[in-house]
Amino acid sequence: MGSVEVYILGQRYNIKGDAPEEHIRKLAAYVDNKLKEVYSSSPNITPVKASILTALDIADELFKLKNEQEEMTKYIEEKTDTLTALFD
Repeated sequence: MGSVEVYILGQRYNIKGDAPEEHIRKLAAYVDNKLKEVYSSSPNITPVKASILTALDIADELFKLKNEQEEMTKYIEEKTDTLTALFD
């Protein structure tokens, strides 16, 4: 398990984990950019509120992507069934 030093909103964090260093850096950069977006739209917001809004924004992205994946999986299964029926 390695340790990677990253900066989020100018704060230094040592992240420990099994993921490759570049992956951890990309995640930290993504979170940093999302937090900066929140601060740019609400500059007087507290860090805790900014973090919560950022977490909600990222969770929304995740849920939308999961929904898209489920819809695509369902579509593929339906097409597979249709094609399989042609061979019966």
